[in-house]
Amino acid sequence: MATVSLNGIKKTFGKIDVIHGIDVEIEDGEFIVIVGPSGCGKSTLLRMVAGLETVTEGEIKIGGARVNDREPMDRDIAMVFQNYALYPHMSVFDNMAYGLKIAGTPKAEIAERVNEAATLLQLSDYLQRRPRELSGGQRQRVAMGRAIVRKPSVFLFDEPLSNLDAKLRVQMRLEIKQLQRRLGVTSLYVTHDQVEAMTLADRMIVMNGGRADQIGAPLEVYANPQTEFVAGFIGSPPMNFLPSEIEPDAPEGARTLGVRPEHLRIASSGTPATVVYSEALGAETLVHVTLPQGGQATVRQDAVIPLPAEGAAVHLEWNATDRFFFDAEGRRR
Repeated sequence: MATVSLNGIKKTFGKIDVIHGIDVEIEDGEFIVIVGPSGCGKSTLLRMVAGLETVTEGEIKIGGARVNDREPMDRDIAMVFQNYALYPHMSVFDNMAYGLKIAGTPKAEIAERVNEAATLLQLSDYLQRRPRELSGGQRQRVAMGRAIVRKPSVFLFDEPLSNLDAKLRVQMRLEIKQLQRRLGVTSLYVTHDQVEAMTLADRMIVMNGGRADQIGAPLEVYANPQTEFVAGFIGSPPMNFLPSEIEPDAPEGARTLGVRPEHLRIASSGTPATVVYSEALGAETLVHVTLPQGGQATVRQDAVIPLPAEGAAVHLEWNATDRFFFDAEGRRR
């Protein structure tokens, strides 16, 4: 186990700046999720920690030691990839043991480590099978087992659940979280799925265009987004963005008013809107409306509340404590 420090990390490909300076201190045993849309630089950042990409500027420390110039094998890290990266001709046992064999680990210790990891991951009955004989979830467990047996200081996960179906992703999220808690290993996890980020992270780094727009605990980021991008990216359905002029007391320089769907209410008075359609989702309903001033909004309400008819004229209201204002650039609250 180890701390990880990223100090002023920048990455340039030719004349293109990809990472614009990331600073974060990751505590021993902490689970950090790097989240953002495609092309935001999250995988590039992870690959620099792994040593698979060079650092253009800045310093990476693992366990207090500078690792910028160290090879991946010398960084005491283990990586789990999106596509599992298993050897198809090898058994589960041999896939998990391969790194230890290359390192010259004694056979008895290899067997002990592999069997221990297999028990932890519920793979004991599959050790002699080939990857093609396993489900997607089992293959991902093998990939994690290969990382676990090395007993690294840091786990790196690069979108490990992207190839799984929705139900299995939920199950594997829980398993990864429980596993990380049990092992207590410092972990960096990359995903584009904000639900994964919210449920897994101790803290998350929300990436936007090569910058860390916000770093914080999931509920802290959700409740107090510092930029318009973070407010819209974190949360499902996303935050509603409305013209700031519909609020008489909007601060000077504000361009956009943000209100989360659960904080909007259909009322007898307030801001007029027209119902476009409603989605009944079981325990809740999403009501989609348009506003005369321009823009659309989504209202999240309990399913027991009667659905308004499509095309119905309604009014929206919200509490002053539940609103956010963003400047013309969208960079600041």
